[in-house]
Parts: sequence; structure tokens; C-alpha cells
Amino acid sequence: MMSNGTNHFAASEPDLMTADRYNARVAEPRWQKTWEERAIFATANDDPRPKYYVLEMFPYPSGRIHMGHVRNYTMGDVVARYKRAKGFKVLHPMGWDAFGMPAENAAMAHKVHPREWTYANIATMKAQLKSMGLSLDWQREIATCDPAYYMHQQRMFLDFLKAGLVERKTSKVNWDPVDQTVLANEQVIDGRGWRSGALVEQRELTQWFFKITRFSEDLLAALDRLDRWPEKVRTMQRNWIGRSEGLHVRFALDPATTPNHESELEIFTTRHDTLFGAKFMGLSADHPLARAAAAKNPALAAFIAECKRMGTAQEAIDKAEKLGFDTGIRAIHPFDPSWRLPVYVANFVLMEYGTGAIFGCPAHDQRDLDFVNKYDLGNTPVVCPEGQDPATFVITDEAYVGDGRMINSRFLDGMTFAQAQEEVAKRLETEIRGGAPVGRRETMYRLRDWGVSRQRYWGCPIPVIHCPSCGVVPVPVAELPVRLPDDVDFDRPGNPLDRHPSWKHVACPQCGGKATRETDTMDTFVDSSWYFARFTDPWIATSPTDRAAVDSWLPVDQYIGGIEHAILHLLYSRFFTRAMKATGHAGLDEPFAGLFTQGMVVHETYRKADGTFAAPAEVAIEGLGEVRRASLIETGELIEIGPIEKMSKSKRNTVDPDEIMGSYGADTARWFMLSDSPPDRDVIWSEEGVQGAARFVQRVWRLIGEAAAVAATGDLPRPALFGEPATALRKAAHQALSRVSEDIEKLRFNRCVAHVYELANTFQTSLTAAGGDPPADYRWAVREAASILVRLFHPMMPHLAEECWAALGAAGLVAEAEWPEVEADLLVEDTVTLPVQINGKKRGDVTVPRTAGKAEVEAAVLALDAVQRALGGAAPKKVIVVPHRIVNVVA
Repeated sequence: MMSNGTNHFAASEPDLMTADRYNARVAEPRWQKTWEERAIFATANDDPRPKYYVLEMFPYPSGRIHMGHVRNYTMGDVVARYKRAKGFKVLHPMGWDAFGMPAENAAMAHKVHPREWTYANIATMKAQLKSMGLSLDWQREIATCDPAYYMHQQRMFLDFLKAGLVERKTSKVNWDPVDQTVLANEQVIDGRGWRSGALVEQRELTQWFFKITRFSEDLLAALDRLDRWPEKVRTMQRNWIGRSEGLHVRFALDPATTPNHESELEIFTTRHDTLFGAKFMGLSADHPLARAAAAKNPALAAFIAECKRMGTAQEAIDKAEKLGFDTGIRAIHPFDPSWRLPVYVANFVLMEYGTGAIFGCPAHDQRDLDFVNKYDLGNTPVVCPEGQDPATFVITDEAYVGDGRMINSRFLDGMTFAQAQEEVAKRLETEIRGGAPVGRRETMYRLRDWGVSRQRYWGCPIPVIHCPSCGVVPVPVAELPVRLPDDVDFDRPGNPLDRHPSWKHVACPQCGGKATRETDTMDTFVDSSWYFARFTDPWIATSPTDRAAVDSWLPVDQYIGGIEHAILHLLYSRFFTRAMKATGHAGLDEPFAGLFTQGMVVHETYRKADGTFAAPAEVAIEGLGEVRRASLIETGELIEIGPIEKMSKSKRNTVDPDEIMGSYGADTARWFMLSDSPPDRDVIWSEEGVQGAARFVQRVWRLIGEAAAVAATGDLPRPALFGEPATALRKAAHQALSRVSEDIEKLRFNRCVAHVYELANTFQTSLTAAGGDPPADYRWAVREAASILVRLFHPMMPHLAEECWAALGAAGLVAEAEWPEVEADLLVEDTVTLPVQINGKKRGDVTVPRTAGKAEVEAAVLALDAVQRALGGAAPKKVIVVPHRIVNVVA
């Protein structure tokens, strides 16, 4: 129930309900100022109430927020406001993922320092987020480019290094020869650098790695315990980690065919049941045997150089034409000394997985089949589907990867593939060559260690020093942070730190001799892999975390963000939390207990005759359905209405949140974002939908005005009895309260919106029917229903809720009000509707009192027109009543 008293914020205002229209432009800034002045969203770590940590993935300060931000942060805000009302101390912070290449690109394009560009964008986006009315604890704001943040990241790097979780090693990378930097696989598009357009090269560089593979099995097994994560995300992570059980097999080589008399080639396979279908051996271009052969064969060396221009992305490799080069080396089949297999260098074999070598069984692997078809090596099926005649089973252009029985496999024929795998493993484990078994079982993972070195300026400096005498030396903790120098230039490609005249030259902390700093900076995924922990106490200066605070607040109870971060960001954060536990900075393994991935905001596109796109604000739409037409507002030129796609600058189908909030108010934008579709699906932005949300805002405002005129004063005691109109209104309010509560807990925000609509409709109908002078019990019920209604839509439309709360004369702020308590008795329906069957087929429904006995139900059913017509005046043979479930009439 609403507490008694009046709202002191409304006291200085004119009568709010004298305004027919709610003025969002006036109300929203006023309530935002009130919330900020009272710091009601600031959270104290020593608050004794139970905790709830809700967090949306923090934004990159690119310049302005977009509608995807509006949707994402509105969802989190609904949860935060609801949980506060439910009595939790809620942590709902905000920060900025502020390092990265876009700032350096801006520096090159606009001659502005990355720091200046970044902080200007932060100021703009912060103002936009505040205008949304988000209940954020801005006192905990962090930016990853702030030395006060990244000094602690450097400290953890050193602690990880000491614990053996960091290593420096040589690896193959994507290298952009124009920008002179390493590119992530995702930054290689059709073999070219995403920014420069240059053909990407594969290079070997010495880089820093986080040893995420140490936790491969734990990261995989723990996914089963993350029962509040979407199954699709868990599946994506399982596939990325890629656990596979297989067999290492040592193939003997014919020494007469090898470049340096090498005698064996080791491969890892998960399909050792298909060994009798082998047609070739494949080597990675980086395999030592391939390199040795290339040293004596210029044509092979040229082929390998061409392979290195593909980049390292698995997707690009899978899509590329399968190419190979016959090295002339021959391998010997492990079950037949007379069986020779040609050894190719193949562009689809990766050094990073297994041993960098494979045996090719083309009948049962599509890549292998594409390869042998190109080089006319043939294929032999060795697994035949059940029910297929082995004599007629052939493979042409499509490999068979299903289950079946072994064929063409000598001693394996007739076995299932599982039985065949076991038999092959047993035989090769017991066959000894050179004092070791030819085969050994092993579990492999697709997951690779995380390379964190980036050749750029605007990132967290890696805190190590390279000394000619002492080698790699950690920067002393007392000298952290290693700050980025301000005096850098971007007048040419490459890393400005590498050519800085003074910053990189230092004395070795151990011997005092001349040394140089590490000029690579950290991958920005590092910055976002622990920010959620820093939020728990961002003021502590002596260590990255306060153990009491981080262990109290973590894990994040509800994490919200896009599906595009389902693999790398979430996986790296899971690794980082484990590494923090191993080094004493946290006491748990998993950072996020609950995860929700929201859909995108999409909009139709508009293409002009010249192929360019028009923005929605430039377009006028006429007509409905199939007769809709689009034209340019300025010229009247007809343009094509294109498909609905993700909002993007390239398609110009974006909508500016500032324009929407300026025209309609933040609450309208929030309400539309929540109402249009289930939150895990895409929301289609439409002007009609926004206008509908704006109309509902005004409707609610008028409804609360009518309710305020009828409602009892706050000091009127609860009536002992309620009449039918009051009871019906109270039931509607409490049923909506129960449903909204349940659906917020389950993040079904569109259903919450529907329940509020339904209650508003019922409330309006009730007020209209009540007339001008309703009794006291009804006036009390109106006050209760109005109080419940405002608190139900408060998490979604907080400014309107505050205005309505004040208009009702309620005490304090609705943002600080408790969530209403459901009266369970009001959830019980007085009547029940039962389906009625005649001879087993449904013919209608009957509504009877919930307390009705069998005779009363039977009489009501026999009175139905459909039943009387079916009986034709005759008595039924039987009437079967299943209480509260169904009635069946046997005619």
C-alpha cells in the first residue's frame, strides 16, 4: 500500500493535474536533477541489505549513443529499479571501454590527441545517458584509459606473470603492412586489413600471451553450472573451447623421400576409425617438415609464401579454395607397410591445432574431399549408412559424416565407428616403434592462448622492460602506472611508442644499465575483462580490488549485452576471474551468474536511384501495407523501401536517440523499446510504434488525474468490507502486480508492458462506471490501484511515475518506494471456465462458480445451446465432470 502523507517535492508546484498533457521536456530534467541531488542511486558497500549487482556491458565512447544503447541500458535499469524497490542494495554502475584503434584513427584524420577525442566523446555520451533517466551510480564511474584504472591492470599483469599465467613466445599473426600492426581475425575482411585495405600477411612475432589454455577443461565444465546463461551462448563457448578426444598416431616416413632423412610424422585425429580411407597426408605451411622441404624446393617455398597471405582466421581458411603442394615425401600407413601416402603442404591445415599435420580421409570429411577432387586422388568410403548396400555406396561431391558400419577396412569391417575407434586405439597403443607406442589417446582443445600484444599507442602499456643483460624485467610495482606519453605523433603508420625519442629508453631496474620499455600495449579485451570487479570499489588505490568488496558483490547477478560478445569477451572475463583468484585479487571463478543477450534494433532501409541510402529523417512514408511509398521530403523523389536491417551508419537507417527523446521524452523511448517484442529478439523501430507509446504516456497521465480526483486521502483507514466494484478493481491491480513481478524476474519486459496496458484499461473502465460520487470503499481501492499502477510502470517510465506519484500526493519519491505486496486472496478467481466436450469433441465452454458442485456444473452444461442441439431433446447417457478441468457429455 502507498504510505500516508504528502510529497514535499510537489508542494511548491502548481496543481499538477490541472495540465491536460504531460510535459516530458519539463518533467524529465526536473526529476533527473532531484535524483542526482539526493544521490539516491549511490550504493554503499557497507549497506547491510542483501546485494543485487546488475550490469550492462559498458560502451565504447565513439561519440554518441545509439538506439541499441537505449534498449540495452533501459533493460538493465528496469531490473535495477525493481530490485531496489524489493529491498536490495543494488549496484548499477557505468564506465567507458575507452582504449582502442578508433581514437588513433581520429588522431590521424583530425589531428587531435586520442585522449582529447575520447574524453570529449565521454562527456557527450554521459549527458545522453543521464537524459535517459538511468538509475546509475555515477560515483563509481571509470574509464579504462585513466591511469588510475590501468595501473591496476598493469599490477595484475605482473602478478599473472609471477604466477606463470603470462608468457612471451613467438606466434603467427595477421600483419597489416600499411598500418604496421597486428590485426585480430575479425579485423581481416576478405584477406585485407579492415582499415587500410592492404593484403594481410602472416608473420611470426614475439608477443605476450595469457595462458587461458591452463583453464580449458575448467572453463568448459563450468558451463554446465551457468544455468542462467542462454543455451546458445554456452554452446558457442563449448564450440570455441573445442574439446575433442582422439588419438596421436606416429606415421613412419620413407627416409629416402624426406629432405633431411626425417623418419616419422605425428598427427592427431578424432576419426582414427577411418584410417583405411586415408588418401594423403596434409601439413601446415608452418610445419617443420614443410619448412625443411621448402628450403630445398623454391616452388614449394613460393607456395608457402602464398599460403601466408591468407591470414589466420579459421572462417577465411574454411571458405578459401583448398590448395596443396605435393612435397614428394611419402608416409607409410600404420597398418600396411606397403601402403604409401603422398604428403602435401595444404592451405587449410593449421599449425595451431593438434600437431599441424593430418591424414586426409576424403570420403568422410568435406575439406579433404574438396582437396582430393581438385588433385584427382580419389576416395574410398569406409563408413556405410545403415540400410545402404556397401557394394553400391559411393562418394562423389558430398562427404558422408554420419553414423554407420565400417566397410573397406579389413579387420574393422562390420563394426560401428565407435567399436572401430576402440579397436584401432588398442592396436596402435600396443604396437611399439623406437621404444614408444605408435598411437596414444589424448584430449585436445581448440582453444589457444590469448595473445594480448598490440602494436599501437592508445592502449594499456605492458609493464616490462627489456634489458640486454638481464632479459625481460618486470617494472617495479612502486613505479606503476607506466603512463602513456602525451607527446606522440600520428603522421605516419606504425606504433608511436616504438619511435618515441625518450619514453621507451630507461634504466634496467635490476642492473641499472641501458634498457627499453615494452612498446606493445594490451589488447582492449583485457580492459573489459575485469572492469566489473573494479566497480565494486573503484576508489581503492593500493590494489586492483578490495577483497571484501569484490567477494561480496560478485558474481554479477544480471549481466546484459549483445550476442556479438558471446565468445571472446565472456570467455576472457571468465579466464580473468580465475586468474584473479589464483593471484589473490578475487575469491571466485565465475564473474556472471546471470546473462541476458538482447536483440538488435533494426529499421527498414531507403535506397535512392543512385544507389546511395537516405536516412529515416529524410523520408516521407505514405500508404499502408503493400501500397506503402517512400519519397525524399526535400525533393519528392520516389525511393525504394529496402529490407529491415540492423541500424548502421553505412545503411543510414539509424535513428538519433536525442531526436526521439527531444520530441517525445525519454520515457516514451524506453517504453517503446520494451514493448515491441521479446527482449531477446530484434526490435523493429517504427514511427508509428513510438507515437503509440507517446499516446499511452498521455493516457496514463490523464488516468492518474482522474484517479487522483476520486481517490481517498492517505489517512482514510482500510474498509472492513469491499463492494463488488472495489473488489473487482483490487483484483485487477493485484493480478497485474503479481504478473509484472514474475515477468520482470524473468526479463520478459514486453509482457510487463502488456500487463500495465491491461490494468490501465480495466482501471479506466472501472472509473467510468463508478460515476461521480463513489462510496468510501471504492475510493480507497482507487487510491490503492493508482499506487500499484504507478509503481508497476515506474521501472520502465521513471519520470512519468515520479510526476504521477507527486500528483497522487504520495510521500517521498517513487524511486525510493517499496514494491507493493500482493494479497494472495485477490489472485483467486471466483469463477472457472471449463471446456465442454460432446462425445469427445469440444463444442463450447461453460463458466461456473469455483465452488460449484457436480450437480450445479452439470445443470449449467446441459443448458448450453450446443449441448441441447446435440442431444435433440434426449437425455444424455452420461455427464462426466472433472472438477476445475473439463466436462464431457456422452450423447
